[in-house]
Amino acid sequence: MKYLSRIALATSVVAIGLYAAGTIAPMAQTGQRSETYRQLNLFGEVFERVRADYVEEVTDEKLVESAINGMLTALDPHSGYLTAKSYQDMQVQTRGEFGGLGIEVTMEQGLVKVVSPIDETPAFRAGLQPGDFITHLDGEQVLGLTLAEAVERMRGRVGSEIKLTIRRAAQEPFEVTIKRDVIRIRSVRSRAIDNIGYIRITTFNEQTQSGLEKAIADLRAEKGKDLIGIVLDLRNNPGGLLDQAISVSDSFLNQGEIVSTRGRRTEDSQRFNAKSGDIADGLPIVALINDGSASASEIVAGALQDHKRALVLGTKSFGKGSVQTIIPLPGHGAMRLTTARYYTPSGRSIQAVGIEPDLQVPAARIDLIDESKRRSEADLRGALNNDTVKPQQAPANQNDPAAAPAPEAAPAPTLGDDNDYQLIRAVDLLRGLHMFNKRAVN
Repeated sequence: MKYLSRIALATSVVAIGLYAAGTIAPMAQTGQRSETYRQLNLFGEVFERVRADYVEEVTDEKLVESAINGMLTALDPHSGYLTAKSYQDMQVQTRGEFGGLGIEVTMEQGLVKVVSPIDETPAFRAGLQPGDFITHLDGEQVLGLTLAEAVERMRGRVGSEIKLTIRRAAQEPFEVTIKRDVIRIRSVRSRAIDNIGYIRITTFNEQTQSGLEKAIADLRAEKGKDLIGIVLDLRNNPGGLLDQAISVSDSFLNQGEIVSTRGRRTEDSQRFNAKSGDIADGLPIVALINDGSASASEIVAGALQDHKRALVLGTKSFGKGSVQTIIPLPGHGAMRLTTARYYTPSGRSIQAVGIEPDLQVPAARIDLIDESKRRSEADLRGALNNDTVKPQQAPANQNDPAAAPAPEAAPAPTLGDDNDYQLIRAVDLLRGLHMFNKRAVN
């Protein structure tokens, strides 16, 4: 077998090189190398058998790429092989503009799991939620596909449609059709809520730090010294670039560790520390998180929480505490390899456990009370008339529950809107802190 011979030759050359250099390997290392060579010969034998006998002809390139991807994806959900096209798409994505549906996904139990939809994208508008499982793509099962293969199928020509089958909690599976679009990520949005600054970071890409600086400058220009606090919204933020997460954390910290990473070798450990300077000038901060907050957003929340620079409000985060390194493979694509775990300043690993908020506030919908059903003194039998107001005949159905129209339910809240319960609680908290501090000074 030609390929098998090539592998055997290569291993022989390696062995000859070791002895030629005058190195005598310890017995354990020699045994380990022998086992490695045996496994490589096994791979060569399987490769050649598939190549010769599989029911359909398969290119060598596809076989090798699939073998590499299988090796990497077997390690953990976040390692994998990127083809040249996937690698190029990823580079475009970190710059903030790409084509697709607008969801961050991972693989769990053989299915694609939604980590978070990205704001103002087709997936977001279609109502996809963190924790949703995608079981079918255009009617074909996801089970059996790698994450890279599933993502590739969800990409496509802008304007084309794809039908997703969604499994959500205890609900029956349902289908949703989404039209692909060019995804332009504006990673930072901001506005003033009375005298409180609201800053939402949707992802960590190359534009995030500059976007944060602009948001703070705009709020300062609008409110000046009347600004009393900041809500930093990290909900449904699936993460992104580590250096941007460090930079955003540094913006609010004067000193101390932001995050540390620890790899397989002690010498590969790194610590990232804050430089002097607080972009918010000490204003109180409430950081919002939920189960769609992952990776880089957890680094920011963990750093601000450990340094007591912010109160963290919401629900427990996703719990992705590992670092992936993109290693280009010249002439091919790249490999995404998990190379370290990261730890918050207090030494916490959030891997698989997430960030616990200081204040547990679940997402909720606020329904307006139907004021037409409110009872008052005037409804009581025999109530005295008001002698200063001319009596008016009440509408026929005013006190008739059967005749009154049913009140319309409030729509499900959008993150950051006036009906966002978690945001309302964060704003109330900052107002309370301001009033308390003001009284303490007086």
